[in-house]
Amino acid sequence: MRHAAFGSTTPFLPTMKILLRLLALSLLLATLWLGWVLVVPVNLPPTGYQLLVSPKYSLHQVARVLAKDGVIRNRYVLVILARLRTQDRKVKAGLYRFEGSVSMLAILKRLNDGHPDQASVTVIEGWRFKQFRQEVERHPDIQASARSWSDTQIMQQLGLSSSQAEGMFFPTTYLFVPGSNDIALYQQAANAMQQQLNTAWETRDSDLPYSVPYDLLIMASLIEKETAHEADRGMVASVFVNRLRQGMRLQTDPTVIYGMGELYQGNISKADLRRDTPYNTYTRAGLPPTPIALPGRAALEAAAKPTPSSALYFVAKGGGRSQFSNNLEEHNQAVRKYILKKGKP
Repeated sequence: MRHAAFGSTTPFLPTMKILLRLLALSLLLATLWLGWVLVVPVNLPPTGYQLLVSPKYSLHQVARVLAKDGVIRNRYVLVILARLRTQDRKVKAGLYRFEGSVSMLAILKRLNDGHPDQASVTVIEGWRFKQFRQEVERHPDIQASARSWSDTQIMQQLGLSSSQAEGMFFPTTYLFVPGSNDIALYQQAANAMQQQLNTAWETRDSDLPYSVPYDLLIMASLIEKETAHEADRGMVASVFVNRLRQGMRLQTDPTVIYGMGELYQGNISKADLRRDTPYNTYTRAGLPPTPIALPGRAALEAAAKPTPSSALYFVAKGGGRSQFSNNLEEHNQAVRKYILKKGKP
């Protein structure tokens, strides 16, 4: 008697062949797709395409912008390829121009060659001029001819009447041809601040306690250092303006810190608040003699148009926000709520 054979693989051979063919076809399609993504150029607009890479941009952010603008077909492929080629941390800041059509490989090569059409330097709101100078002097594409100059010498070279450089330069991102001179960049930033200040002065509220545009600039610098929260800038300006109108001292810590200079190590003591300097607004009435930082457009606008209020005090309440009060009693309640009880259950 013959018995049927069990476990024979013969019926499964056609299935295995089909699977292998499907796998091969999938690999072929994936290869074709990857080639299309990497090598086949994307047609750009007739006017060309410009990519501005900020100094703080990661490759992920650059890839996201390129994909959003339709210049590459898949941002994840760009990031993975850059990592495989150890190029993901070599993207140089600046302005890159592309014309005609361009492939992803060509874009990646251009970004890693380190030769943008225009380099860039970013000046942050709230920086001191000292920090601006440090950023310029260490930039590899800027000729730091004024490295050994004093701030006063730079101001004289720029033809500015004030010998005080603090606050006189507008914080933003500046583009320049690689190899440009530092004085040209300082001139560009000084011109930009003058334009911004003129605009703020011309559109300011009529009843503000400022005698000259420089007063508004000083006020804007205080606002810039007191809060980075957009919703609070107008109220901080209102508190300071209301205090000036009533002859109260501004009593703002950032001015004390500025007056301490290198002595400031991260904390202010009661002795620091009592120690008189030209910038100590706890011991001296009115505005400090100069700005204490480089204010941005939002701070200038807040100084020019404070939020209408009767507030005279404010205290930090967390999350970068402040609690504003119209009188000392309300302020003391806010201090007890947000400061004295901080950390208690």
